[in-house]
Amino acid sequence: MKMIDFRKTDINNGFWRKKTDLVSEVSVFNVYNRFKETGRFDALGCAWKKGDPYEPHIFWDSDIAKWIESVAFILEKRDCAELEKYVDDAIDTIAANQEECGYFNSCYQVHDKERWTDRTDHELYCAGHMLEAAVAYFRATGKRKLLDVMEKYLDYIRKVFMEDKSASFITPGHEEIELALIKLYELTGDKKHLEMCSFFIDNRGNDVDVEYRGVAHKYSQSHLPVREQKTAEGHCVRACYLYTAMADLARYTGDEELLDSCKKIFDDIAERKMYITGGIGSSGRGEAFTIPYDLPDLTAYSESCAALSLAWFSQRMLLIENDSKYADVIERILYNNALSSISLDGKAFFYVNPLAIRTHLLNRNTSQCDTKEYLPLTERKEVFDCSCCPPNITRFIASVADFLYTTDDDTLYVHQYIDSTTKTDKFTVTQKTEYPNNGTVNITADGIRRIALRIPAWCNNFSVTVDGAEVSPELRNGYIYIDNCDSSVITLSMDMTPFIVYPSSKIRDYTGRVAVQRGPVVYCAEGVRNNFNIMSFRLDTKTDFKEILCDTCGSYMLVAKGKIPVESEALYSREPEKFINAEIKLIPYYAFANHGESDMEVFMFCY
Repeated sequence: MKMIDFRKTDINNGFWRKKTDLVSEVSVFNVYNRFKETGRFDALGCAWKKGDPYEPHIFWDSDIAKWIESVAFILEKRDCAELEKYVDDAIDTIAANQEECGYFNSCYQVHDKERWTDRTDHELYCAGHMLEAAVAYFRATGKRKLLDVMEKYLDYIRKVFMEDKSASFITPGHEEIELALIKLYELTGDKKHLEMCSFFIDNRGNDVDVEYRGVAHKYSQSHLPVREQKTAEGHCVRACYLYTAMADLARYTGDEELLDSCKKIFDDIAERKMYITGGIGSSGRGEAFTIPYDLPDLTAYSESCAALSLAWFSQRMLLIENDSKYADVIERILYNNALSSISLDGKAFFYVNPLAIRTHLLNRNTSQCDTKEYLPLTERKEVFDCSCCPPNITRFIASVADFLYTTDDDTLYVHQYIDSTTKTDKFTVTQKTEYPNNGTVNITADGIRRIALRIPAWCNNFSVTVDGAEVSPELRNGYIYIDNCDSSVITLSMDMTPFIVYPSSKIRDYTGRVAVQRGPVVYCAEGVRNNFNIMSFRLDTKTDFKEILCDTCGSYMLVAKGKIPVESEALYSREPEKFINAEIKLIPYYAFANHGESDMEVFMFCY
């Protein structure tokens, strides 16, 4: 399978055009300004000295690299001399401070730390992100300077790790360079990059490399050789970056044993360890996967970067086998966790994406000087001390059309529905749709003999017409296949009636509760939009949902019927609760926390 990358696609109108415009016109500049203010760009000059503000950190280079990659993706679609100059200035600084041997790491060089002695200090991680940025910027502009810097750096890394074996560790503590090496291999065709990727992957799990104090080898997926790993373990971002590279390597080498591990790990995530929003990581301790069906809502960690990394892992699996379960996970992430990570105005971000907020818990320790309870943030921030998520989100949204299509010899697979036009040397395909607000998608494909349309897992009722005539194509692995469709107008109509989602009884935190979904969009209730305690609301599962278009959030608000208890002053009583009828307003989960601090719930009690 081949991916049709976003560079071939123009997003024309609708939901995702607004999001990509917001990132290109607001978010990427806001992230730059915050990184400039906090010293990240200045750190590239390796001139910091003790007493100066904003001491460089071990992961700052990766923050800048992801921002550069965001700009590269934006420049693929629009000219912006200002952004290009910002990047060129940063690259000039990096090149000027690269050591003769090829090494560059602004934190290590400033602090004169001994290189390659501390596996947990992100040297290879930063190099990986900088390599991704170099590939993307070269593809966007044709400028080689950063690519030359990174190829020289990789020659040095190869010498240290693969030839001299002089480093104190063998594999990265934080995986990332592996998938970056695949991207360089795809750009250059030079197999030495594939070999280095294989070196780091094959040597993982040798039980020699050290971890942070207090964590087990599972934390960095080093507990077993990768081909023996069958469940998702440890730090979620590290894990899914590794799994992405494993899937890439399996695809290029035909390694069936490695592919089997990827398949089993994916199923473990999607079937036992993933939130309804596409988020992963149930625990803030280690930002990690925990045990199956452990998905607490109030303390959900669900880091933004983790969901994005799962989307990339799912995408790579989709290149190996045509099964809609991978595209379904991508869609769940796209319309929920990925978008909840960024504010509606594009300026602020969530690192952690909880599925419930209870504001009364924030200051419950009234007898303590520090009354704050440790809970996820209730409002987004413009920058974090560990600010990996903001530039990750901007590069993700700027390249969202990467998830649209794959193709084999004679079939175009349509995985996501976005109003767009895609042109390659062989075909042109156009989608006209208001999805996810509307379930109708009109597709015209010129130069395509056969097309496969994904029917989302949430969709129970759909119809298909070709040039106005209804057809009943066979559904296989979540796709319907239409032959002889060149220049035809294909219309897919999906029923977008809101529906109730019942969680597994194995998820103990959700006992007696349900969620609401419309199409791919998960909904939540916010206290700021309802004049009662939303935690006390009981949803009528037979309610007819009223749909109200909400311009602020760019989608529909839902109104549902249910009941709330009559308040009583008695702390305990032998009398049963009395209820009155009530209506609750629900908004897309991605739009929560945009109107001040407020209670929020995704899963509600029901009857």
